[in-house]
Amino acid sequence: MDLSALPSLRESLEAHGLLANKGLGQHFLLDLNITRKIARLAGPLEGRTVLEIGPGPGGLTRALLEAGARVVAIEKDARFLPLLNTLREASGGRLEVHLADALKVDEAVLSAEEPASVVSNLPYNVGTALLIKWLTGPWRPQSMTLMFQKEVAERIVARPGDEAFGRLALIAQVMCEARIVMDAPARAFTPPPKVDSAVVRLDPRSDPPEPSRVAAMEAVSQAAFGQRRKMLRSSLKALGGAELCDRAGIDPTRRAETLSLEEFLRLADARLARSQP
Repeated sequence: MDLSALPSLRESLEAHGLLANKGLGQHFLLDLNITRKIARLAGPLEGRTVLEIGPGPGGLTRALLEAGARVVAIEKDARFLPLLNTLREASGGRLEVHLADALKVDEAVLSAEEPASVVSNLPYNVGTALLIKWLTGPWRPQSMTLMFQKEVAERIVARPGDEAFGRLALIAQVMCEARIVMDAPARAFTPPPKVDSAVVRLDPRSDPPEPSRVAAMEAVSQAAFGQRRKMLRSSLKALGGAELCDRAGIDPTRRAETLSLEEFLRLADARLARSQP
């Protein structure tokens, strides 16, 4: 059997009596036209290693395999293993499936230390946590092409001054170039969620800040956005307040959402300098 001879996703689900588990944030993409478009947006994938989280019945997985990728899939729901094993056989072994919690796995081990990209229709309930893990953890993907709820996608790409600009946008854009590359209406999913979705493409910057700067920036942004309606001299009081702002050359009467990425990094540097003896 090869990929083209497989039954449709809907037929496979019906044959196994499988329904989406709302508790795991599952919404299936069964339209191969959509999954193939996502694979193209992530490409070129021929011969590359791709990490996929929550493949479910394997709609996006099929598209990634069709594009020539080696796919390492992490699935928490054991019900889908028979469908994914059929895909593995049809792909000639280019699919590797791990039954695990993606928040707890070591991606470097699973990808055999090879450079890998992440392409996923992420489960709604863990999407943001997984993104933060890949942005700040020890394993950094070559690129990420990820489906989120549209509201979350807009928060990732929001710019300073936007109402949606916050900690998520800050860390994502300091580490990567981030842009929305595709919208997906709720009707594209089975079952349809209550909100629309969007695909975000994130490409790592060539000169990301050092881990110590990132950690300091996270501390500053947590305080600043934790009280975003207050001026920085108040929201950052525990970290130095007006003195910290002065060190960074920033007006302490400004508010968090008005600061640029570079200004947050200057605050991080001021924080690091202030903590040194």
